[in-house]
Amino acid sequence: MFSADLSHESLEEMENVLIEQGCTGFLATLATNSDEVFLKAIEVAKTDQSRIGNFIGLHLEGPFINPLKKGAHIEEYVKKATIEYVNEIIAKSEGIVKMITLAPEMQSEEVIDLLNNTGIIISVGHSMANFKEATVYFEKIPAATHLFNAMLPLHHRQPGLVGAIFSKKPYTSVVADGIHVDFEMIKLAKQILRDKMFLITDAVTACSNGPYQHVFSHDHYIMPDGTLSGSALTMLKAIKNCVNHVNIPLDEAIRMATTYPANLINNVNHELKIGLAANMVLLDKNLKIQYTIMASQIHKN
Repeated sequence: MFSADLSHESLEEMENVLIEQGCTGFLATLATNSDEVFLKAIEVAKTDQSRIGNFIGLHLEGPFINPLKKGAHIEEYVKKATIEYVNEIIAKSEGIVKMITLAPEMQSEEVIDLLNNTGIIISVGHSMANFKEATVYFEKIPAATHLFNAMLPLHHRQPGLVGAIFSKKPYTSVVADGIHVDFEMIKLAKQILRDKMFLITDAVTACSNGPYQHVFSHDHYIMPDGTLSGSALTMLKAIKNCVNHVNIPLDEAIRMATTYPANLINNVNHELKIGLAANMVLLDKNLKIQYTIMASQIHKN
């Protein structure tokens, strides 16, 4: 957990572990925390020398969320965004903050406009926004975080945030581990969202210090009070789950892990063309990683 060890060494370890898993580009995510933690994380991240180069920025999941949908987030750190604090994040990040998940119903229109004008991607998550509210928000907000989790569900009389996502079709992430979301619901969502649904891991690791003390429980992570706090997924495992449990063709499952999230964050050099970065993963017929190529360096698994 980067938030438990705000250091260049922590980011380096993440890079090394993830390149072994075939990941050539990731956003390190920080959950709701104190101002000091967020600002220190930004400082460490923007001065990182990127030993491998697969760390490409930060995703701030909070603190601007709705406490009624906090999930495993620490409520004492939840806050409403102010123009002053958002400007401080923007100024200090110097572009390293790529995305912020927030509850739009808790924020002012000025905050939403400020983030949009700065180029930081807003994603709706940990939100109590209803269908009517959310359909308006998605006119300005391009994404939604971990579909079905920490949001008002789909109901035949109250479509909720899930209904608005199905209607407006923003880029929408999903945790395809069969625990955060049942595979049958992923199958339904995929039929509706098509190329706007992409995979995230929502992965954490065991941690016994700091506010987020994750405990491994069989095949996922929980907080000490039993609250679901994260997955044990790798991105390749999420791809395999989509193929084996959701009946998504392999090529499309791979696009869900590569092309679609790259499109969202405007990573325009993700295609395989002469002259572009050769960031590739070579798999055998059993989807076992043989080689990962990153910035012209070959990493053999």
